[in-house]
Amino acid sequence: MSSHRVAGVTDLEPETATQVVVDGEEICLARAEDGTFHALVDVCSHEEFPLSDGEVWGTEIECARHGSRFNLETGLPRGLPATGPVRAFAVKVEGDDVYVEK
Repeated sequence: MSSHRVAGVTDLEPETATQVVVDGEEICLARAEDGTFHALVDVCSHEEFPLSDGEVWGTEIECARHGSRFNLETGLPRGLPATGPVRAFAVKVEGDDVYVEK
């Protein structure tokens, strides 16, 4: 596993998400309400739609297509219609930089 710089700390406000690409894979980088950063595969497990287009609510992200919610830390579904998890990646912040472990 290696670290990949994907953003600066000030690039995302709390309760927002954006898409980043690491080694050719699209990843949803989200910032929770408490300011922590999280990374998930950027595709809803219910239907192939980018999670980064959704809304962040506290520690969850809601898919814009059908409203499925996922826990930002674990990738586990928190609301139907999704029943399967999405892959979560470790994230670390060093100084002003945000890194995804992949």
